[in-house]
Amino acid sequence: MNRLKIGQFNDSFPPTIDGVAQAVKNYATVLHQKHCNVTVVTPEYKNVVDDYPFEVFRYKSIPLDKRIGYRAGNPFSIETLIRLRNKRFDLMHVHAPFASSVLVQNINRLPRVPVVLTYHTKFDIDIAKRISLSGFRKIAIRFVLENINNADEIWVVTEGCGKALRNIGYKGGYRVMENGTDFAYGKADKEKVEELRDKYKIKDDEFVFLFVGRMMWYKNTRLILDTLRIAKDRGVPYRAFMIGNGFDAPEIKKYSEDIGLSEQVIFTGPIYDREYLRVFYSLADIFLFPSTYDTSGIVVKEAAACDCPALLIRGSCAAEGVKHNFSGYLAEENAGSCAGALVNACQSRQDLQQVGANAGKHIYLSWDTAVERAYSRYVEILNTDPRYLPYNSKARWV
Repeated sequence: MNRLKIGQFNDSFPPTIDGVAQAVKNYATVLHQKHCNVTVVTPEYKNVVDDYPFEVFRYKSIPLDKRIGYRAGNPFSIETLIRLRNKRFDLMHVHAPFASSVLVQNINRLPRVPVVLTYHTKFDIDIAKRISLSGFRKIAIRFVLENINNADEIWVVTEGCGKALRNIGYKGGYRVMENGTDFAYGKADKEKVEELRDKYKIKDDEFVFLFVGRMMWYKNTRLILDTLRIAKDRGVPYRAFMIGNGFDAPEIKKYSEDIGLSEQVIFTGPIYDREYLRVFYSLADIFLFPSTYDTSGIVVKEAAACDCPALLIRGSCAAEGVKHNFSGYLAEENAGSCAGALVNACQSRQDLQQVGANAGKHIYLSWDTAVERAYSRYVEILNTDPRYLPYNSKARWV
């Protein structure tokens, strides 16, 4: 079989750091290595040099919200449309129901090719945060829904993400296709872990807790800090690393100081070296990820790659598949419950290590495996009459 020509479309891509941008990069990397000629299509950013084995096609864009640093591509540029139509993709996979979706629809003239859309995140929450007038919010939701309905197949990254899709009015079929992690399974070298322990003067009796992600309040960072404050008050010896950057970082750091955690909590800023990040995961005893916003939580799988179990909110998307006290820890969305789970987990290092090993066995999923599943489905889609595809708006499920 000839290598398929696949377009991966998204409104963000590295060096922009977010979960969807990383997902697109990993889709492109694995597909290019194994099966396909891949072109990533994404908005233009100033002074960005793309150095990837696959093609990155950047098109004209304008700045959006300065808080998060995103840009919106122009999906109506005639030059862009002509150049992309000439690529003659076999299938287009779009990862955002905004400008990228409009661009795909504008490209997809005769001969029409199948379009897969992955719904990665709770866009209704994003819209509610950024659009204050209810009338305009409804228009934005309708725009998103229209773009979703135009795809031939809808994927979601978790069942909870599918429920979020239902909440905005989608009534068709969808298929759960999990994201993975680019971390190979296994801890960092013991020497590197001990070097990191020595660097921060972590004592033998101290537990190590870790958060990796954007420093934004919506990530439930306040809940993390409140949980750590209670754990400190209950006598748990620990150091906690907060890795990442974001608009709210100064406020989050100040709050940490205000509640008396200056000696316990270390803000490292962003860490771009993936293998150095692995050392932090390998050092950590528990990964703290109480976000109810995220629909996938790739960082939970990254932690699991290093046998580090996560503390998660019961019922959240990130907690799907995690069994309490077996492959992770689950709590209610309040500091008392989270602190209780954290303190209980620290009662036995042996049990903690076993839960971590179970996370590695049952929660870890590599991008190789995840994308292999996606490629197999691409082939099935291409070999199926579009009228009979079950995971789209035409196949009414509710």
